[in-house]
Amino acid sequence: MVCLGNICRSPLAEGILKSKVSEAIFIDSAGTAAYHVGNLPDVRSIEVALKHGIDISQQRARKFTEKDFDDFDLIYAMDQSNYQDIIALSRTKEDRQKAQLILNEINTNANQDVPDPYYGEDNGFENVYQMLDEACEVIASKIQ
Repeated sequence: MVCLGNICRSPLAEGILKSKVSEAIFIDSAGTAAYHVGNLPDVRSIEVALKHGIDISQQRARKFTEKDFDDFDLIYAMDQSNYQDIIALSRTKEDRQKAQLILNEINTNANQDVPDPYYGEDNGFENVYQMLDEACEVIASKIQ
């Protein structure tokens, strides 16, 4: 799960998907920028996750790297910009095939972005949660 700073959308996506699959499936999140490396998720992401029974308070932001192509079978970008940043780091066709926009799981090839709620109202985090929950439900059904 990849967004820009790894403190709002991707930590939520990580937590939501983890809540839907076996612990044997490794799920992680990262950011394409290193702004918040080592930081907790945004308090509003933590709060909206807790509201839905998911604790993401132990996550720490990290930067997406080329090694992630080796470590993960699927890489979900939250928006077009982050998708392009992921693709720019890809080394092979196989790397590129691992990356996709997360909302394409619910609206195939619509290429919709998960809006970044960072500068918006608190209800933006709830809206993002709902979008990601729907997409993660589809992903979970595919990877279980």
